[in-house]
Amino acid sequence: MRKINKGIEPIKLTDWKTSNPAGTYNDLSHIERQAIRLDCLKEQFYLCAYCCQSINEHNCMNEHVEAKDIAPHRSLDFSNIVASCKSNRQCDDAHDSQPLPLTPLIAACETELKFKISGRVEGLTQRAKESIRVLNLGDTFQNNKSLIEKRKQLSHALLFTNGIDPTKGIDDDELIEMVINDIKIPQAGKLNGFSPVVVNILEGWLAS
Repeated sequence: MRKINKGIEPIKLTDWKTSNPAGTYNDLSHIERQAIRLDCLKEQFYLCAYCCQSINEHNCMNEHVEAKDIAPHRSLDFSNIVASCKSNRQCDDAHDSQPLPLTPLIAACETELKFKISGRVEGLTQRAKESIRVLNLGDTFQNNKSLIEKRKQLSHALLFTNGIDPTKGIDDDELIEMVINDIKIPQAGKLNGFSPVVVNILEGWLAS
């Protein structure tokens, strides 16, 4: 995950809420839902809030971090809505109405999950392990081989592009820090798919 800094809700949502004080998310039209989705995409730099793969307005959906069934009073709370991929059995599709103890709205989401060069992810705390389970983020091949393989391939490609052979690693801390800083910078408002994963891997190399 990558920490998401939520901004001000879209004007279209504000206007709708003013005109429909008793309304809920299910009452929104396509116009308001799309406005929410587009603003979420921009503040997430077009990455899925949970798995960090690349998404766009056509292959993502609005996702309530605190599920509507658990917190119906927050169904129109923009600070509780993120953009998620539509992948089967992971992220939004896996979340359903389960409690999510560690979310991309919490800064620790960047440090309590540890990504491996193999594509797997490990939870370093109990809440991280639980969130990995709820979202099916690929702690084992049995749970989500598809995501693990995709994360490995695209992460390796991003490392190669930046002059690092993922199969050999690197001992040059200065180069690692330079690559981290480069990967963190959005280009035309977008980050490369799984770039937060690569940053997490490289920061692990620095700490070892």
